[in-house]
Amino acid sequence: MNKKIQLQDLGKKDYKQTWDYQEELFKNIVEVKIQNRKDETNLSTPNYFLFVEHPHVYTLGKSGDISNLLLSQKQLEAKGATFYKINRGGDITYHGPGQIVGYPILDLENFFTDIHKYLRFLEEVIILTLAEYNIIAARSEGETGVWLGVGTPFARKICAMGVRASRWVTMHGFALNVNADLGYFDNIIPCGIKGKAVTTLNNELGVEKVDEDELKEKILKHFTKLFEAEFID
Repeated sequence: MNKKIQLQDLGKKDYKQTWDYQEELFKNIVEVKIQNRKDETNLSTPNYFLFVEHPHVYTLGKSGDISNLLLSQKQLEAKGATFYKINRGGDITYHGPGQIVGYPILDLENFFTDIHKYLRFLEEVIILTLAEYNIIAARSEGETGVWLGVGTPFARKICAMGVRASRWVTMHGFALNVNADLGYFDNIIPCGIKGKAVTTLNNELGVEKVDEDELKEKILKHFTKLFEAEFID
């Protein structure tokens, strides 16, 4: 089993370009697995982890409801935002500047073959990371992602998640609101859940800006421990 993960920080990159790149990496892993089965070989499959920040974009998962987007095409253009229907689970979400997006593209047969466990581990990475900022985060039953104030009238989501998996290979991932503009969330019903607020880390800490590079290091530290993985450049 190959537990080494190739880390790539793509900086600021268009959503569609990043999606196409994810698909390329995903396909490469799947092709190795198909070859192994066909030729009865045991070639090692690679794993990847992409960090990226997207320009303003709304994405709708395959089971999502388009009515959760509250903007017309003209209004999207006026806000400098784009929209895509995509092949992950979940409903609608927003990506934009000030948000740390992580896309683990892993062959889970290198780690464990359990999608439920995989999602819970992604959530735990974020929960442990936020704890380092003295932010108490938790899961909300029946709602994938990471929340603050669970069980109170002030419940608010700080990290959205949605993944796709085929042949135990994953793509898509998580979007953690760090220094994001919350106004863009007013244009959707986030994840199709009405009456729940969204928040950012800098807002919760009462600071103008959180150091995103430092936060990424904390995410990778907890990911390494939970997945018993090693990141390589």
